[in-house]
Amino acid sequence: MELPANLQGIIENLPLKPGCYLYKNSEGTVIYVGKAINLRHRVRSYFQNENRLDFKTRQLVKRIHNIEWIVVGSELEALILEMNLIKRYRPQYNIRLKDDKRYPYIKVHWADAFPRVTITRLMLQDGSRYFGPYTSVWAVHQTLDLLRRIFPYLTCDREITGQDARACLYHDIKLCTAPCIGAIDQNAYRLMINDLCEFLQGRTDPIINRLRKEMSAASKDLRFEKAATIRDQIQAIEKVVEKQKVISSDQVDSDVIAMARADGEACVQIFFIRSGKLIGREYFILEGTEEAKDSEVVSQFLKQFYVDAATLPSQVLLPEEIEEHRIIEEWLNTRRGGEKVRINVPAGGQGKDLVEMAANNAVETLSALRNQWQADTNKQTEALAELQQAFQMNEPPNRIECFDISNTQGTNSVASMVVFEQGVPNKKMYRRFNIQTVSGPDDFASMEEALTRRFKRWLASQEQTEVGKKKDESFSRLPDLLIVDGGKGQLSRAVKVIEELGLGGMFNLAGLAKQEEELFFPGKSDPLVLPRHSQGLYLVQRVRDEAHRFAITAHRARRTREGLASRLDKVKGIGPTRRKALLKQFGSIENILAASDEQLLAVSGINTDVIASLRASLE
Repeated sequence: MELPANLQGIIENLPLKPGCYLYKNSEGTVIYVGKAINLRHRVRSYFQNENRLDFKTRQLVKRIHNIEWIVVGSELEALILEMNLIKRYRPQYNIRLKDDKRYPYIKVHWADAFPRVTITRLMLQDGSRYFGPYTSVWAVHQTLDLLRRIFPYLTCDREITGQDARACLYHDIKLCTAPCIGAIDQNAYRLMINDLCEFLQGRTDPIINRLRKEMSAASKDLRFEKAATIRDQIQAIEKVVEKQKVISSDQVDSDVIAMARADGEACVQIFFIRSGKLIGREYFILEGTEEAKDSEVVSQFLKQFYVDAATLPSQVLLPEEIEEHRIIEEWLNTRRGGEKVRINVPAGGQGKDLVEMAANNAVETLSALRNQWQADTNKQTEALAELQQAFQMNEPPNRIECFDISNTQGTNSVASMVVFEQGVPNKKMYRRFNIQTVSGPDDFASMEEALTRRFKRWLASQEQTEVGKKKDESFSRLPDLLIVDGGKGQLSRAVKVIEELGLGGMFNLAGLAKQEEELFFPGKSDPLVLPRHSQGLYLVQRVRDEAHRFAITAHRARRTREGLASRLDKVKGIGPTRRKALLKQFGSIENILAASDEQLLAVSGINTDVIASLRASLE
């Protein structure tokens, strides 16, 4: 690949040292952050052989306009800096946790004389103890409600002197131990809060054993009310512990991590096992995972999750090896205060079973999330109403079509057309267009061809007069909203096609730019940015991501078919008809070679001479 002139000097002057590099687009926005042991060699590799790059990386390289770098002293420092930069800039082409908001934590204000327990989204070095992160604020509130019944902690801001005349209502309903009136002294209160912290970490046996001794002592001293209170506390703890599934005889604290992927989304499930018990689990959705290897997604999750994790286990179990195993393990050791953290990929036994259980849960979680949104008519109605208002439409866009282009250096170009109706995908309506009139990597011309063919099919369907001929429903209806992926450039080509075919004003049209999720409209210079976390934006993103996924899938299938076809073309006795019949029957070279002579002879046009030629040429 020819190195762009504006980047030649930058790359030649990159240091041969470890550090991080930041790729910026023409607008100065950071679109990718990476780390390297050797900055010059790593950055140069992006521009040396385009054929070795996946589709996503080729798109990244096309948009690099400037490169900045930061030199550090070691690979570990580069890892830490990379994580902080990704967290700061959230670059478009990096794998990243989907929600850009901070996740909630449970905060125990341990530095206070009488610690309170609150919810926070920010961990500070203030002497407090933190637990999390959690993905759901609702789940945190549920946890705190439970904790307060077992460990009745303070919730008020009054200064605790122990001399107040009376306690508040919470003491009367047994939701506060009332240190304000001296009902519990400081040492006993702090011991209770320490029990709360141990409880959150799954270490309940020592708490129960100590409480039983205290209950027995209170009973012997005839303090029966105190003994009854402790008895209730023990029963409440045991009730929770009963629900915590004992899944390991090993007392090593472990986090078990696995992943599921579908339609361009990745869901990572993490199980928290403490003292052999499953004390909790969380799931996280990652974006920017297209074409990334599973090991790369897991690696990025480890870095982004544990940089904000309040506590670390002594063992992390993964489904497969990751390239950065050694350096991530070293970093986790430093985060745990020098205590050893091992990253393991169990080959069998209980550890492998746990990873498989986490993987199954990840699959179910991802499926449930997608089904939940599709089944939630309120969210779909809200999304369509938001788009109607944002696009100034008379009616909600009940049929949305989106087009995207995928190719490899301009070869095997495919355009995708996906259809959403009532806010959910209608996959029966999806269509793909093998680009026929464009040579070279011209996405604009490819989009023009695809749209022309799509709307000519609609015009033809309107002119059909043959009785009984079934129309293709994908083309026999116009969209309420047409989205082209690619911003202003692709939008201008769409406008050209629509005007040439006389379809102007018959439906709404928008171009979507990926970087800032900006929507451009014909005749308007300023883009529209839908509110972050709105249902309307989520729907647009889903439509765009589905078009992108379908385009890549179709492109790969075409590339594979043409690769197979070219190999079969070299076989003596195989012409277009026989080649097509073989590919239709077997689908791949491997399947053809694995087929028996009887199976091959069953294909039209294949005889023993052709079989001999096939085996001689392909094996």
